[in-house]
Amino acid sequence: MLDVIATTAFTTFTSRGDMTSTLEAPDSGYRFMPGVSQYSCGIGALPGFAIERVRFSEPVPLTAGFAGIADILKAAGRPLTALGACELRSPAPFTEEGFKAFNDVYIKTLIEWGVMRDGVNPVARSNVCPKIDPPKEPCFHAFSYTVPAPKDAPASFIVAGSGEVGRGQGQLSRLYRRARRHQPGRHARQGKMGAGRDGAPDERIRRHLEGHHRSATLHGA
Repeated sequence: MLDVIATTAFTTFTSRGDMTSTLEAPDSGYRFMPGVSQYSCGIGALPGFAIERVRFSEPVPLTAGFAGIADILKAAGRPLTALGACELRSPAPFTEEGFKAFNDVYIKTLIEWGVMRDGVNPVARSNVCPKIDPPKEPCFHAFSYTVPAPKDAPASFIVAGSGEVGRGQGQLSRLYRRARRHQPGRHARQGKMGAGRDGAPDERIRRHLEGHHRSATLHGA
């Protein structure tokens, strides 16, 4: 079992709106907004479920990370298909060849687990390249999965790291500029994931992005 230092529940936002434009991932406990083959735009827990986040004590290489996730899901009594989001750390932005090689391993595992079916990937993803103490290879930082919860539990959701920017346009500063232009659309997408604007602190997000764009790069997930 890998060392896990934190487990938190995503129960911050208030419920509103319908989710008719999302798809339900089979045997997962969540709905998702379709994105690209590598990741979805985000997930939202179905009624009767909540999203839990698990953070590893240190970055774990991809293959070992998947094995650890499988162990944690099994110990929690959850199927592999309950995996809903992955937070990754990489040493540097990928080349086209490196991105393809990475996704071959990543997607192959999701297919083997029955998470990704018919070419549709429901799992949200973020991939950060820290300038300070970067990992030597792509690693897991954290992941999220669904657990049973009361049907009246607050809505919980996760949005992919680059779900709102074009492929290859993942610099945080560029993300912030695009986020400002597309703010109305972002609020609409939050509603579709079961969340309202309550608890969505635009100013705090802006300060976070501006304070960290020199130390990390968020790219193409």
